[in-house]
This record gives sequence, C-alpha cells and structure tokens, in this order.
Amino acid sequence: MELVLYYSTGDARMKKQEMMMKSVLVRMGVKIRNVAPDQVLESVGYLAGVPGFEKREVSETLETEEKLPEITEPMLVMRDFTSRRIDTLLLNLRKAKVPKINLKAIVTEQNAGWSFYHLYEEIGEEHRLMNGGAQ
Repeated sequence: MELVLYYSTGDARMKKQEMMMKSVLVRMGVKIRNVAPDQVLESVGYLAGVPGFEKREVSETLETEEKLPEITEPMLVMRDFTSRRIDTLLLNLRKAKVPKINLKAIVTEQNAGWSFYHLYEEIGEEHRLMNGGAQ
C-alpha cells in the first residue's frame, strides 16, 4: 500500500499546509505516517514499514549529552508509488493549492538503510544544487 512519511517542522504557520496536503492524501487513499523530531535517527526503512528494518535505540546512535539533529523544512517521503501515482499526487497537491514542499523523496533500496536525517541532508543538498546553490 502507498505510504507517505511526512515530517513537519511544527511551525504553526505550516498547519494549514499540512492539513491541505493530508486531505489530498486521504482522498487518494494513501496512508500517512507522521515522523516526529525524536524519530529522525530511525532508518527510513523502519519508518516506512519495509520488512527487515528494526527500530534503532537512539542511545546507541547519540553520544551522551548530544542533541538530536534538527530538520528545518517539511519533508515528504513516498513508498510504493508508481511514477504515474507520483505525478497524480503532485498534480492533486497543486490543484489543492498546497504550498510546494521542496524536500521530497522515494524510499529506495539504497536509502532505506539511511537515517531519516541522513536522507534529509542528501535531498536538501540535491535541492540546493538543482536550484543554483540557493536555498
């Protein structure tokens, strides 16, 4: 079943955007899973429910006293979407006038083992490069 992992910055101004986007996903029959700030070190595969990926112990990943890394932009990660369904999703988001979410990705065999934060860093860098280095 199609699934979207959605990370929100928690910014109150983004609540309307988030509700509009979730409304589109519900109408399309797509399952939504919110990713919380304390889950950013979990693997993409675990968060997306990919078989074989287990929950990580955050204490194993973080040094004592170290803070969780912070994601500063909304992020949308899709699992089990065909290219046609991705096109449909993007079209429906535009039609619903949902403000653009710059950071989007698809769960792949390669990135399923990455932490959600690592994926954020990678697609953030790709986005900056594709937009002439500007953010």
